[in-house]
Amino acid sequence: MPAVVLLPAGKAVTVRTAADAFLDSLANPNTVRNYGIALGKTAERIGEDRPLAAVADDEVGEVLELLWGSSAVNTWNARRGAVLSWTSWCAERGYDGPAVPAWAKRLPPPDSDTPVRSKMAIDRLTARRDIHLREKTLWRMLYETCARSEEILDVNIEDLDLAGRRCPVKSKGAQPKVRRRGAARADFVLETVFWDAGTARLLPRLVKGRTRGPVFVTHRRPGPGKVLAARDVCPDTGLARLSYGQARALLDQHTALAGPGTGWDLHEWRHSSLTHLGEQGASLLMLMAKSRHKKPENVRRYFRPSAEAIAEVTSLLAPGGSRR
Repeated sequence: MPAVVLLPAGKAVTVRTAADAFLDSLANPNTVRNYGIALGKTAERIGEDRPLAAVADDEVGEVLELLWGSSAVNTWNARRGAVLSWTSWCAERGYDGPAVPAWAKRLPPPDSDTPVRSKMAIDRLTARRDIHLREKTLWRMLYETCARSEEILDVNIEDLDLAGRRCPVKSKGAQPKVRRRGAARADFVLETVFWDAGTARLLPRLVKGRTRGPVFVTHRRPGPGKVLAARDVCPDTGLARLSYGQARALLDQHTALAGPGTGWDLHEWRHSSLTHLGEQGASLLMLMAKSRHKKPENVRRYFRPSAEAIAEVTSLLAPGGSRR
């Protein structure tokens, strides 16, 4: 359970003190790091030693505009959201302080510019003989499950239901079952992803001879100075879990045509699979169920039909008997 943070009593709470207390109340280290960037710059610009109660709402909005008004929409939304969480946290605890003004609005995120790869290109890539079984299995599994890369890389062999072609994953923003720091994977509500024949043919070959540990592992044992959780090391081989950075570099290595960094990105598998399902007539509700998105607008950002698919559906409007 997160520690109860007490702000100093009997004196005015400063901006810096309130920001530090809020960050100390957070359990997720990634959230602490990202929020720390936003709050650190905001507090510095407002005045770290100023009493929190002396800061006006419009000052907060002006600082947000000054720091991130010309940034990308997603950056603006992330920094604004961090400051909003902080001011709301202070208000919930009865501390006088500012709020994010209504005019500093959250902006609608832009449509994704992630490319959608054709089904033929995907089949050709996963059929190449110069690519290792591990990479082929990962890519095929990402495509058929429509899952996020981190979710699949986090799967262990004991999680797999090979006969049912499914496994539980800890999704982005998974709801905790318990409130405590350092919660284990089992302490979160898990969701199920499904794959089909392509993955079903490759997975048994990849995990052959292993019964526990990460499905996707490195080809070398970790160095003596690297500390890893027991779940992230294969007990049979001593090999460590394949990281997101390593998986991304491998995909880029096999797809880059104009030098390092110009190849495919891991996120393209999810975009491509959802687009292909949509082109085949899957409903919005089915796409949401498959991708586990909670909001329809988020699925719409992923679904980017090709020009050929749009031309094909347009042919339905042709006069009777003249449809091509």
